[in-house]
Amino acid sequence: MLIEVKVPALSESVAEATLINWHKQPGEYVERGENLIDIETDKVVLELPAPQSGILAEIIRNDGATVTSGEIIARIDTAAKETKTAAQQPAPIDSGHLEITESTVASMHPAQPLMPSAKKAAEENGLTMEEIAAIHGTGRGGRITRQDVLAHVRNKNSAVTDQQSDSRTDQSAAGIPQADTSPIPVDQTEKPDRLEKRVPMTRLRMRIAERLVQSQSTAAILTTFNEVNMQAIMDLRARYKDSFEKEHGIKLGFTSFFVKAVVAALKKFPIINASVDGNDIIYHDYYDIGIAVASPRGLVVPIIRDADKLTFAGIEKQIADLARRAQEGKLTLEELTGGTFSITNGGVFGSMLSTPIINPPQSAILGIHATKQRPVVENGQIVIRPINYLALSYDHRIIDGREAVLSLVAIKEALEYPVSPLFEG
Repeated sequence: MLIEVKVPALSESVAEATLINWHKQPGEYVERGENLIDIETDKVVLELPAPQSGILAEIIRNDGATVTSGEIIARIDTAAKETKTAAQQPAPIDSGHLEITESTVASMHPAQPLMPSAKKAAEENGLTMEEIAAIHGTGRGGRITRQDVLAHVRNKNSAVTDQQSDSRTDQSAAGIPQADTSPIPVDQTEKPDRLEKRVPMTRLRMRIAERLVQSQSTAAILTTFNEVNMQAIMDLRARYKDSFEKEHGIKLGFTSFFVKAVVAALKKFPIINASVDGNDIIYHDYYDIGIAVASPRGLVVPIIRDADKLTFAGIEKQIADLARRAQEGKLTLEELTGGTFSITNGGVFGSMLSTPIINPPQSAILGIHATKQRPVVENGQIVIRPINYLALSYDHRIIDGREAVLSLVAIKEALEYPVSPLFEG
């Protein structure tokens, strides 16, 4: 019996998705629940499990295809038994020109699937399967790209040219007339020392670009700055970090201090936690804080829900879990949707100062930077203190300078004068 494999239901805000990596090929056996393919949306990468066990009879939509919810992308034959299929047999080695398929390349070099454009380039240039298997893939997940194939052909032609040059030299010395046997360039627009590589944006990158342009074109973004003396926070962390980790099983970082300080400021100035909807201002009586995280796919902003109700341990555990799953591409759509305020920390990469862009439809974002020992004046004396520059970008359409400046001052004061009872619970 043939059953259809369909694209799962996408969220209302996601119209399309892209197929990025089939884990099975036609003719291969698949167990129910085994991941068939990775599907990339503009927010997350979804894994599509096999609905039933059987032989993958047909792949209807290949890697790179754009699909929509409910679209049929493959069929599984549930009546077929698990056997050693042709796709699983080692590809015969033949020095002649063979039909090039991704499955035959995968059988020789399973870590380097062949991209469709690379397959076409390989066929056009008459590469054998041995040559393709020897190519090092530079694409996502080690895939062999068109540029990888063309680079291999250029190197091959260069070696042929050298051999012919040596041969012509020998023949010339023997008085034998020479013919022009120079190889035809594979891509005349490319020079060996001026290579270019065209790579399509991922859906996440396209979405990031779209939202950043949207933010700058719709919001009146302004940024105010302040500096905070991190000495009190550093002393508290040094004092409690060992007992904190022993009690809660998680390390005490600095981000939880900033989350607590932000929540305290948002409670004093609710407009900073609000958003614009047409001609209306929506005030949020909850505090869902987005934490910007760099992932292999790009910047993502998972949400810590009801941050005001969480202890330090609760915040640290959520941050660690979200960061880990962001690296693994395991975040869900729900974890990336919503949020009333965001925090971005360029300091982990060494940034001294920046003007963060608001994450719409939010109205403000806090930028944290690298903490450095700097000279400051205290009580008329120059002393050295660990200073962090804070940047608050805000939407001037609804947030006036007074509220923006005072809310940043409130964050500064919460960090410079923390209280240890915050650790309770």
